[in-house]
Amino acid sequence: MAAYQFIKVETADGVKRITFNRPKHNVFDIEMMKEINAELSASMRDADLKCIVFLGEGPSWCAGVEVGDHKPEMVDDMIMEFNGIFERTEKLHIPLIAGVHGNCLGGGMEMAIACDIIAASEKAAFGQPEIKLGFFPPYAAIRLPQLVGPARAIEICTTGGIYPAAEAKDMGFVSHVFDEDNYEKGLEKIIANIAKCSPLILRFNKRAVKNHLGLRFEQAIRGVSDLFLNELMKTEDTLEGIASFEEKRKPVWKNK
Repeated sequence: MAAYQFIKVETADGVKRITFNRPKHNVFDIEMMKEINAELSASMRDADLKCIVFLGEGPSWCAGVEVGDHKPEMVDDMIMEFNGIFERTEKLHIPLIAGVHGNCLGGGMEMAIACDIIAASEKAAFGQPEIKLGFFPPYAAIRLPQLVGPARAIEICTTGGIYPAAEAKDMGFVSHVFDEDNYEKGLEKIIANIAKCSPLILRFNKRAVKNHLGLRFEQAIRGVSDLFLNELMKTEDTLEGIASFEEKRKPVWKNK
């Protein structure tokens, strides 16, 4: 496994935990984003992974991207590495989970909304305050309208407001909010439910959702039926799932 300075990586039972570790607030700089991209690239080659969980050390999950890296002499490299994160998350066909505590701001919030599930502590706070420094959040401009609609996305980006976790959940971009005493337990329950499943079938489920977004119904139903009948039903794990149900036992997945 690669040695990293700004992230920690642990993998067990098909679950990879990537922990941001750049004190004090896990602000992304170019070098840290290079490390994230390297680990995401490695994840894309690991067929045994079931999900990736992003965590943060210290008081914040991630408080944004280094303002200094936005200077003209550095901004091209910064955007290349920043965009690279989302190019890779988009290609990962396993569930991505953001386990968010503390502040999740700017590029940190963009990292969180790139995930399929955001499980937040009640003390987490979210926002895109870039406008206050004369920027806009590029990935959020694409992703937020999908999650909350264009009008609310514009509000979030143009007011620079900071939203507590409960309000972010009401808006629709946070999936779960847990009180402080139950945050870790709640997050681990989500992870455990995914970890019980076949890595291959998890990928089929995510593909079924993402591959048919925006298509006309007739086209979408043909596509998802083709995926179901001609790929999913030919896997050993789907047949094992049927057999284990009928035999009243736990499935033994082969990832095939």
